[in-house]
Amino acid sequence: MDQLALLFALLFAAILAEPVARRIGVASAVLMTLFGCVLALIPAVPRIDVPPDLILPLVLPPLLYAAARRTSWRQFAENWGPIALRAVGLVVVTAAAVAAVFHAWYPGLPVAAAVVLGAIVAPPDPVAATALASRLGLPRRLVVVLGGEGLFNDATAIVIYSVAVQAVVTGRFSSIDAMGEFVVSAVVAVVVGFALGMLGSRLTDYLAEASWQVALSLLLPFAAYGFAEAWHGSGVLAVLVCALYLTDAVTEIGDRDYRLVGDAFWEITEMLLSGFAFGLIGLELGVVLATTGTGWPKLLGVAGAVIAVVVTLRLIWLLSTWAMGRSRWREQDADEPYTWRETIVTWWAGMRGVATVALALAIPLVTDVGAAFPGRTEILFVAFAVVLFTLLLQGPTLPLVVRLTGVHANTQREREFERQLWDRVVHAQLARLEQIAESEHLPDEVYERLRDQFRHRFARADPEAADEDARSRWTRDREVSAKLRMIRGEVIEAGRREAQAARREPGIPVDLVDRVTRRLDLGPTR
Repeated sequence: MDQLALLFALLFAAILAEPVARRIGVASAVLMTLFGCVLALIPAVPRIDVPPDLILPLVLPPLLYAAARRTSWRQFAENWGPIALRAVGLVVVTAAAVAAVFHAWYPGLPVAAAVVLGAIVAPPDPVAATALASRLGLPRRLVVVLGGEGLFNDATAIVIYSVAVQAVVTGRFSSIDAMGEFVVSAVVAVVVGFALGMLGSRLTDYLAEASWQVALSLLLPFAAYGFAEAWHGSGVLAVLVCALYLTDAVTEIGDRDYRLVGDAFWEITEMLLSGFAFGLIGLELGVVLATTGTGWPKLLGVAGAVIAVVVTLRLIWLLSTWAMGRSRWREQDADEPYTWRETIVTWWAGMRGVATVALALAIPLVTDVGAAFPGRTEILFVAFAVVLFTLLLQGPTLPLVVRLTGVHANTQREREFERQLWDRVVHAQLARLEQIAESEHLPDEVYERLRDQFRHRFARADPEAADEDARSRWTRDREVSAKLRMIRGEVIEAGRREAQAARREPGIPVDLVDRVTRRLDLGPTR
């Protein structure tokens, strides 16, 4: 098996992992990691030779952008307190605690090398946790905070990692310079992210075709990451700022095709990239074992100690912040107070993933003086041990923890929000219809027919929220509508088959046939 065949095997497995994961109730990231581990233990399977310094810029930007598209600035603003405590405070404390334990275990190693390990294992991964959390029916606020933590903690960890690696490689460290680098990194990232977000929103509004708009959305995350890194900023933070700005800005674009194509494109991209990334995590097990050789059993003790620190400290931190902010959270949201049960679920959802592996593999081999990077083998082994423990133990057992704690979303409240939204939508539609009827002098029969159509559509979308007349009409017409849909579908399919037959005839423009077929596939636009 060559590397290209292995790449296709990972991508094919990423597709199959989705339905299997949904059926058995675990995250697809867990299945892909297991699949990669199995492949790593097969001698005939080669290693995928991806330079470590390319893993983060190739994988993280699109994954972060895809995750950020599902949220907004408002959600982050509403939950900024708990997100900042975890994405900054918990990452810094975890990095320091892990560094202290690792340095105590290996006192001969530089403190900066121990900090490198701390920065590597500190940030939980947003993809694995939120992918599973969204399927478990968890409270929306909890999912938002988990996602926000996973999105922003990489920026904090990468800055700490960069400063620590530089201190080991050069042999020089200045706390003032480190703080200055942190501030500069954040400022540059925010400026680059906002600038590209504004430029991207203008270009998206200018481009006329959905395929052009989606292609632009694919390039922007890489551009934000690349420009920020080139100007000594945080590429991760720049991607997040750009993505969040665009997510809010493009909501003003009323192009139905853009929404359809963009949602489908990013769903597929995220599935394939995340599957590849977690499969790569498992495959790199072979690299770790080859690096440590026969001495890996001696490293189990320090790996266990670091895992215990990472897992225990997260629990202590979350329980402490929950206890301190309990009364304030209850006052803000009396219907859904932040409970200790949610804290337990949040604790167990702190799985490590792509960023941890990429940072571990990116550790330089030698310092500026030509010496081997101190403790690189030990750091690499411990980092992978943390990733495998959190992914392969916490990941599959997270649904059990959710069931035992009884944490679930307030479906009644969400249902009420949905009813209110549908009510706003139908009132806005009918108000606009009245304005058009007055300005265009529509005949009464045309106005009545259009009004009934909108009310009927509203009743089909949300029967419980519709008025009694619309609801009774929807009930009467349901069987008729089903029959009409069947007939309409068969009629449209006949037209589609005719269009595809014309595509094979000589002299027929293929692009014209494809455009007609696309319109048939999308269905009526009004």
